[in-house]
Amino acid sequence: MSHSRRSFLVNASLVAAGNLLGFRPFGLLNALAQSSSDYKALVCIFMFGGNDSNNMLIPFDTSGYANYASVRGPLALPQNTLLQLALQPNFALHPSMPELQSLFNSENAAFLANVGTLLQPTTRAQYQAKQVVPPSNLFSHPDQQLEWQNQMNSSAGSSGWAGRMADRMNVQYNPGALVPMIVSISGDTLFCNGADTIPVSVGSAGPGNPSCSDNSYCSSRLATAQQFARLSSGVSLVQQANGITNNAFTYNTALEDAFGSAPPLTTAFPSSLLGGQLAEVAKIVQVRSALGVTRQIFFVSVGNFDTHSDQLALQSRLLSELSPAVAAFYQALQELSVANQVTAFTCSDFARTFQPNSSDGSDHAWGSHHIIFGGAVKGGKIYGTFPTLALGGPDDVSSNGRWIPTTASAQYASTLAQWFGLSATDLPYVLPYIANFSTSNLGFLG
Repeated sequence: MSHSRRSFLVNASLVAAGNLLGFRPFGLLNALAQSSSDYKALVCIFMFGGNDSNNMLIPFDTSGYANYASVRGPLALPQNTLLQLALQPNFALHPSMPELQSLFNSENAAFLANVGTLLQPTTRAQYQAKQVVPPSNLFSHPDQQLEWQNQMNSSAGSSGWAGRMADRMNVQYNPGALVPMIVSISGDTLFCNGADTIPVSVGSAGPGNPSCSDNSYCSSRLATAQQFARLSSGVSLVQQANGITNNAFTYNTALEDAFGSAPPLTTAFPSSLLGGQLAEVAKIVQVRSALGVTRQIFFVSVGNFDTHSDQLALQSRLLSELSPAVAAFYQALQELSVANQVTAFTCSDFARTFQPNSSDGSDHAWGSHHIIFGGAVKGGKIYGTFPTLALGGPDDVSSNGRWIPTTASAQYASTLAQWFGLSATDLPYVLPYIANFSTSNLGFLG
């Protein structure tokens, strides 16, 4: 994989500061000041590996379930174990998702059906006749992960749609902020990078947690690293790397100071990796005023959903991590009285084939179902168009249940971006292919 100069600078900063700080720095300090009265946040939960949404949102009516069970074979979940949705009784959830069932039934969560990477509306006939340009390397994990994040025509783009939103919105909404608009709790991701925006990345243990094992020498090591970062070498690349490292100390101090002034949250988060990431997001949201931000975007992740074999057990474990973590996060938002101001949403590489493979698993597919939750969500509904679950049917790329998306991931992102405050004039910069679709707002946010 090729590396950009920006990636080199990021990695150089990690060498200098990464062993001393519990987070990774990527941002530049804004210069102005603004009130934090109009706060909104987006939280992307990326389900790496390609979640099999055919076993997450399942037909529950008699004929729909019978068709599901007949095709899914060994992957079919028993109907008496499924969690029926009270407001959409013809559908049910995977049995590992009772918390999400409650959020949906209380109208604080919704599903978007059959969404995926598309450059333009596409039918089965058009796809098979090669009359449309499909996304690049359609069934490839790394390509589709990046195309979900950059909303470009290939994985080669150097910026993500969240980063480009921050490019356009930073000055208006977050001037004078002590940290960047975008925070990743899951490492360096394309989603967060803009042309002018570089995010800050925080570990799930938070800032100020040095991984230093030299006991009494730790403080001197930190002081030495700070002195090196302030050196003037005259070499522009080194100076920029030092600037990034200096920002690491700046952001570390800002976050530690803000956290130190806030009471601990009473919401109990699960001890899972995703639970820890979302707990950290909640802590940063809590201190938003101290950080001087009115708009924030967060990136967290869970995985690996690449279930080519032993899918029933693996997916059950992963969804058992997702569902309670999501519920705890929503409870924390209620505790902070910002549930209506924070919207979280899932993404994933792609779905998986409706027809199982020979190893009790499923293979790479395309259109998938996704979850949106928060107080601003018009919940209790399934948006988009649910696919026809027929092998070789009108929504199948070929003959094994790879659904052609009926909603583009760009439309999904556009709906979130407009709620967040992105202007219509900036939509083409953030989402270059949105003009190819007749609808840029899917209506799931109020």
